[in-house]
Amino acid sequence: MTSTPPAARRSKITPERVQEFYDAVLEQLREHGYEALTMEGVAARACCGKSTLYRQWKTKPQLVAAALRAHRQGTLAGVDTGTLAGDLREAARIAAGNSGRDTRLTQALGHAVLSDEELQAALREALVEPELAAFDAMVARAVARGEIAEDHPATEFLPAQLMGVMRIRPVLEGRYADADYLVRFVDAALLPALGLVPVRVPAPADPDPDPHRAETP
Repeated sequence: MTSTPPAARRSKITPERVQEFYDAVLEQLREHGYEALTMEGVAARACCGKSTLYRQWKTKPQLVAAALRAHRQGTLAGVDTGTLAGDLREAARIAAGNSGRDTRLTQALGHAVLSDEELQAALREALVEPELAAFDAMVARAVARGEIAEDHPATEFLPAQLMGVMRIRPVLEGRYADADYLVRFVDAALLPALGLVPVRVPAPADPDPDPHRAETP
């Protein structure tokens, strides 16, 4: 009786190797944009077989979304300062840490982020929905503490306002939204809209070159 040979075991990819794949994705994305990025190109840059990428991530949108998620510095999931004002300020600081990084890569995604439904779905699952859930948790805690009413109409717009101003500042002013800018936005716009009020004195204009100035697309 002949014995059946054991099934070949799939080699485990180390976290360091996964990061190399992600770096290759982001390099291709910055250099060529989303439409020109290919699994073949990523595989060539990462010195691996294309089948390795498909085995782990199935599709290009899933691989790109995973690379973007890994590229972020900090998430909102762990934010819990004890007050809604404190949570929103901390969310602003975390968002500022990703401002330039995210904005450049969002520009590289170009038209595809609006027209490619598969990419939209992958980005929502990997990036957008976890952040929306974090905002929902902040609001739920604030309601439980009695800081705001459960049906306060301004809570619906918190994610769009904070994330929107982060992405539009490079367009309007040519500079990224740093922590000072976003925290002042929280104090001057979001908290008053919620009835939590502090309106701080704006930071003085700085005539010197801004280290957070956005690169020209």
